[in-house]
Amino acid sequence: MIARRYRVVGVGIGFLVLGVVLGLIIGSSTAPGRMVTAVSDLAADRGEDVTRLQAERDQLAAGERAADGFAAGIAPVALRGSLQGSAVTIVSVGGAPADADAIGQMVGQAGGTMAGRVQLTDAVTDPARADQLRDLATRLLPAGAQLPTSPDPGTVAGGLLGSALLTMPNVPPPAADQTQSVLAGLAGAGFAEQGPAPGPAQLVVVLTGTPAEGVDAQSRSSTAARLAAELDRRGSGGVLAGPTATGAVGAVRADPALAGGLSTVDDVGAGAGRVATVLALREQLTGRAGAYGSGDGATAPLPAAQP
Repeated sequence: MIARRYRVVGVGIGFLVLGVVLGLIIGSSTAPGRMVTAVSDLAADRGEDVTRLQAERDQLAAGERAADGFAAGIAPVALRGSLQGSAVTIVSVGGAPADADAIGQMVGQAGGTMAGRVQLTDAVTDPARADQLRDLATRLLPAGAQLPTSPDPGTVAGGLLGSALLTMPNVPPPAADQTQSVLAGLAGAGFAEQGPAPGPAQLVVVLTGTPAEGVDAQSRSSTAARLAAELDRRGSGGVLAGPTATGAVGAVRADPALAGGLSTVDDVGAGAGRVATVLALREQLTGRAGAYGSGDGATAPLPAAQP
């Protein structure tokens, strides 16, 4: 919420400065003396507004830094032991690397282990490549695994990735060579970036970035949301975390069938949102899900404390 307000203040300052410059140009080149005086007065007023907005912006930025510092400081105590013995994989669909780094560190503070990361590309949510993704999933599916019956490309992609990355109690983990084959096939087709194959994990965090724009924005958001939901079903729990309550996070919250099982966090770019993401993983292990953050649809900033 602070970050969004920070951006609004910055835009306001920009418009005020532009108005002052235009006013001075007009006044100095075409206006008579009275207009020049009027514009000068207006410029002075606008200058005061700019100063006030800059001070507000700086205050908001300082508050955001303080909140992030507090969250980072309290995280080792708040998270201690909450993921003891659990392995976590991070799957990024446009998510910021800094968010993945911070969450990975907090997983360690919670007693969990990072199984690895998978970086998907925008092609996964591209409606124009949905048929190619479905066909590729059929060919790459590990032996003995099954894809969902739904033709939705996000669900299919989640089924493929889940079979290669995630495991549940009393279920044999995916073989390392099968995991490597799936990820290499996705990378070769442009759906993922090449990288080390993660080990098997029980939990998954799906990170998203700034919501897509344009005519296919809703379709892309829905695909990412259903990919995360299917990954959640394939392991012991999952959390979809993004920087806002729109995009994929909003798509999950608007669909009771998805929100009932998959937890969401809408402020993962902030320290509190990252703590909420890790605590939501712990909550997932108990069979519960929630919507956390400060945006539309959030029920609380953080999951409730557990014994």
